[in-house]
Amino acid sequence: MTQATARKRILSGVQPSGKLHLGNYFGAIKQHIALQDEGECFYFIADYHALTTLPDLETEPAKRAELLRTNAHDVALSYLSLGLDPKKAIFFRQSDVPEVTELAWILSTVTGMGLLERAHSYKDKVARGIAPSVGLFTYPVLMAADILIYRSNLVPVGQDQVQHLEMTRDMAGYFNRAYHEELFPLPQERLDEAAVVPGTDGKKMSKSYGNTIDIFAEGNALKKPVMSIVTDSASVADQKDPAKCNLYALYSLFASPDEKTEMAQRYRAGGLGYGEVKKALLTKIDVYFAPARQRRKELEKHPSAVESILQEGARKARAEAQKTMELVRKATGLR
Repeated sequence: MTQATARKRILSGVQPSGKLHLGNYFGAIKQHIALQDEGECFYFIADYHALTTLPDLETEPAKRAELLRTNAHDVALSYLSLGLDPKKAIFFRQSDVPEVTELAWILSTVTGMGLLERAHSYKDKVARGIAPSVGLFTYPVLMAADILIYRSNLVPVGQDQVQHLEMTRDMAGYFNRAYHEELFPLPQERLDEAAVVPGTDGKKMSKSYGNTIDIFAEGNALKKPVMSIVTDSASVADQKDPAKCNLYALYSLFASPDEKTEMAQRYRAGGLGYGEVKKALLTKIDVYFAPARQRRKELEKHPSAVESILQEGARKARAEAQKTMELVRKATGLR
């Protein structure tokens, strides 16, 4: 089967930066799971990338290493529990395919500094206090290598990652022109209408803001953040505008169209307290993720099975990466 007639190849990665939350699920994971039936999917745990943003723990290096390992395993558990099927998608750790770092170096030799200096993400992260390491600066090159080494066609991303996809296409073009080879396809971003998920304080849900609701939380660990969602000072009797309410926005992620319509009507009619809406949201979250929580508890009993899935995914991914690198080495004269 030729590249032209093959199923489209879809790639995405997720950084193992801590427990996944509702923003991660509705912003990316839900779409990733759905795409398994639309193409040949490569999903990786971006542990190389995570090295640029690990918290600066004032502890011995062993604890930093253990944090990365724990976070990576947690991402694997989460994706598998939420419906990722290793029979449909190739699921692996980025660091289990070392060829990607070789390609990143080769791409760096044809990429100008000016392109990287224009990266919004680097400036934003430095502004937030992350150390301006060389790795953080060259993050787009490694991201380009992640995408190009599997000669991916589609990359589902949020709006904030569109510039990185543009830079990836630039780097693919630089290489193709430098070596007179149409080796790399120019990947396109897939911008799904992913939900913008508000956090408990009304800002975008993000671990960096400390306003998240964890996907697998239950009992008091779920109740506490839900009941702490910030609302305005309107009384129970007051009429309210659902379009301006973060609590209603969160409820809408889980409710059916009829339930959303009914809740919106109750907002506008008055007589509805925010406490009642929070309880309804709490029930929705609890019920929605109950099957995934149960699957996760079962998977937690078998860590070796999870590791086997990652290793098998890495074997398949690496086989594809090695095919690409044979072509790259031949084109560059390294072979």
